[in-house]
Amino acid sequence: MATALQQSAPSGALPKVENKRVAIVTAEWNRHITAALRDGAVATLHGAGFADDDIELFDVPGAVELSFAASNLIEASMFDAVIVFGCVIRGDTPHFDYVCQSVTQGITDLNTDRDTPVIFGVLTVENEQQALDRAGGRLGNKGCEAAEAAVKMMAFVDHLNSL
Repeated sequence: MATALQQSAPSGALPKVENKRVAIVTAEWNRHITAALRDGAVATLHGAGFADDDIELFDVPGAVELSFAASNLIEASMFDAVIVFGCVIRGDTPHFDYVCQSVTQGITDLNTDRDTPVIFGVLTVENEQQALDRAGGRLGNKGCEAAEAAVKMMAFVDHLNSL
């Protein structure tokens, strides 16, 4: 049985960052999950002082396309962080493994090769209930956690640049 989706509050004081823009890329596949993750992230960013103009939303068909979108958003040099949201639910074929490996490696490569942090907000779960539990259900909203990570990574980059 599905759990009612809810927003999670930020889990403590976040560092203050100013004049930052965040891109959020959401996979359309399993939209009822990914939209809840996105909405949690937006609410958390608003709570951290970001205005609507500081947050740009993008959609892609599925999880595999997240790396392409994030790469192009970094190349555009318009954003200080990129958050990607997807949801891959295990099925009866090895497709789950291929998709998870592809998107994980793609985002890892971007984080090691580029100067803009890309926050991995992709749920890789055994079943839909596990996804619902992590998208505003009994385990909170991993979208909120991804937004918190984005703020912390932008502060990290600011600190590094000030040295």
